[in-house]
Amino acid sequence: MLPLKIHVPDSDYHKNLISCQVACPVHTDARGYVRAIAEGRFEEAYLIARGPNPFASICGRICGAPCEIACRRGKIPKVNDDGKFVGQDRPIAIRALKRFACEKAGPDVLPVGEVLDSIIDFEPTVAADAEEMASLLRAATNGHVVKGDGSRVAIIGAGPAGLSAAHDLALLGFRPTVFEAEPVAAGMLAVGVPAYRLPRELIEKEIAVIEALGVEIRCGVRIGRDISFAQLRKDFAAVVIAVGAKSSRGLGLPGESGPGVIGGVDLLRAVSLSEPFEAGDSVVVIGGGNVAYDVARSVVRQIAFDAARTAARLAGTTRVHLVSLESAEEMPADTIEIVEGDEEGIERSNGWGPTEIVRDDAGRVTGVRFRRCLRVYDENRKFAPVYDDKDTRTIACDTVLLAVGQAPALGFLEDGGQDVERMRGDWLKVDRDTLSTTAPGVFVTGDLAHGTRLLIDAVASGKAAARSVYHYLTGRKIEREIVKTHVVLDRYRRERGYESIRRVEVPTIEPAERLEHPEKVVEIGFSPAEAMREASRCLDCGVTPVFDGNRCVLCGGCADVCPTECLKLISLDAIEPDADISEMFGDDACGDGEAAECSAILKDEDRCIRCALCAVRCPVDAITMERVTFQTQWSSK
Repeated sequence: MLPLKIHVPDSDYHKNLISCQVACPVHTDARGYVRAIAEGRFEEAYLIARGPNPFASICGRICGAPCEIACRRGKIPKVNDDGKFVGQDRPIAIRALKRFACEKAGPDVLPVGEVLDSIIDFEPTVAADAEEMASLLRAATNGHVVKGDGSRVAIIGAGPAGLSAAHDLALLGFRPTVFEAEPVAAGMLAVGVPAYRLPRELIEKEIAVIEALGVEIRCGVRIGRDISFAQLRKDFAAVVIAVGAKSSRGLGLPGESGPGVIGGVDLLRAVSLSEPFEAGDSVVVIGGGNVAYDVARSVVRQIAFDAARTAARLAGTTRVHLVSLESAEEMPADTIEIVEGDEEGIERSNGWGPTEIVRDDAGRVTGVRFRRCLRVYDENRKFAPVYDDKDTRTIACDTVLLAVGQAPALGFLEDGGQDVERMRGDWLKVDRDTLSTTAPGVFVTGDLAHGTRLLIDAVASGKAAARSVYHYLTGRKIEREIVKTHVVLDRYRRERGYESIRRVEVPTIEPAERLEHPEKVVEIGFSPAEAMREASRCLDCGVTPVFDGNRCVLCGGCADVCPTECLKLISLDAIEPDADISEMFGDDACGDGEAAECSAILKDEDRCIRCALCAVRCPVDAITMERVTFQTQWSSK
């Protein structure tokens, strides 16, 4: 019998157990605010969620939620009504719980001044390595972080990346000015995400908090038209380019050029800004997601479904047909988006690739010709479609919306940006670590820096750019030290029956009401009772059973009572550790005995539900339930 390969805990072991936070690009302590909701501490939940994320309220509505994908609750065996474990459980509804917390104590309900004061004054009692703004401000106040000298920094683009950079630059002592070409701030949040998913007044309130920090936002100002890039570099100490990728990409199909074929982004922008827009009686939307991003690791609310669902709401449109190259299982759209789109009457065809836009003699669109796609990705998950040219179909329509990806537009660099090197097309050469370009004092952030990703990735990118600008202007680097602490929980208890509670689905308005009231937000959100019930499902992965080998008598009681069978006693000669055990316990880890005579307790973290039955059962108190916390200490050197 081959030895069992095991992982020996290292210094980051307990931090990595909080998988929701590890998956979040800005390290939001999702476990912290979810458990706060479960205990009825709604204001604290909001402050934890808002700490590292200036767009917490918006993320509560539309974030792709990588935290949910990583949630450990979704990996444990599921309990049926008889108390037996069958199959796999489902993750905590983390995104919806964030929305709930923000609606209880965020800018949704409180004046900007009160929100800002509460954020600044907040000091979490249980921190988990979150880059929250209050701790950074305290570090600047007590001198651990040297604040900037008030230098002016220009940011081109008021999307989530640009505004996140401005947010942190203001905290760090600079005077950021954000230039936005659109008449409203927030970038694609305002002109790309339909109002039925993201209320416009919520965007305004979230941005008002950022402005209250001293950020100036100038809308309706196009760089290259109203002010040159060269002038920006002359007037400001540094420039951050955060224009994103807002131009629709084409496919180069025969018949694509001409009336009746429109970019999905252009449709969404027109609808968001209430600009006149004509969609015909029959619309075909081509796209199942942006194939340029890594579908294996990300789930994104992609543009194709937004375009289709918006078109379905346009007066006079009687039929919307979405055609995706990917199969239903491969589509990168959220499952809920697909379900809601189906509910609203969108026809959907999967596994078809377009070959031609068909037009009549007058040049009017009459349909789209497709061929069957047999495979989209190769064995390495690279985009490599294979088609069956003999299996074709034509879908009749009078309007085609292309939602097959986006590209940047950087024509403004022609005046003053010749030293900003490009790689291909309008994508810039960017240092992945510092987000700096080849031009001194010019930085890039957001989609332009790393390609189209999630909203929360843009926020993380903006914050990273702010720190690089700080380093460039001050010569200092912002550093942080994580202090880990173990706290023994003598009377640790969980909610009764938490292990068998089913996921609480987010309530939505009925499909008929959605179509009757196009601007009405589809998701209603949780009530307090629903939110607390859903939050009580959280396993609280910051808590873990800790075993004292000096006390253990190898009775096996802990393994016997474990409801998920996550514990196992095994002899040392039956395991193959990935690190030298003696480095942790010394050369006498097995005393004077042979490996076959010594034992180890193995723990499957993906199955542990933190129920504490092992600690209760232990006759010699060799097991304690401990909370591991991670306090962040900032400094600049």
